[in-house]
Amino acid sequence: MGDKKIGVGFGVMILRDGKVLLGRRHDDPEKADSLLEGAGKWTMPGGKLHFGETFEEGAKREVMEETGIKVKSMKVITLTNDIVEGAHFVTTGFLCEDSEGEAQVLEPDEITEWKWFDLNELPSPIYFPSEKVFENYKEGVFYKN
Repeated sequence: MGDKKIGVGFGVMILRDGKVLLGRRHDDPEKADSLLEGAGKWTMPGGKLHFGETFEEGAKREVMEETGIKVKSMKVITLTNDIVEGAHFVTTGFLCEDSEGEAQVLEPDEITEWKWFDLNELPSPIYFPSEKVFENYKEGVFYKN
């Protein structure tokens, strides 16, 4: 147990006209690049925090790397504690309602497509850290155990 590390990551809920941007993770678990069992699931843009970055810098970098979308402003809306066997991440959820550019598949080995979905008609299955961000957002809570 002593050699295990906790990862820090983030998910960015990009909203435009009541629709949210989600990407479909690669079906191949090796390519989906997730310790949290994300293969084939829909996820918001996001990733892992790099050493020395602020949360905002990391989130903006990941959104740009994955989608080509420029985040102009965003705010932290939720914090989740995501644990599965063998992996543990603390995920910061951001809400971005001010962005520019169209979503492009820039990392096809990880995300195979980006689509906009109505907040009340989300696809299934959703990557569980993203799902928790949505749940907290809809319930208006910052953190729940």
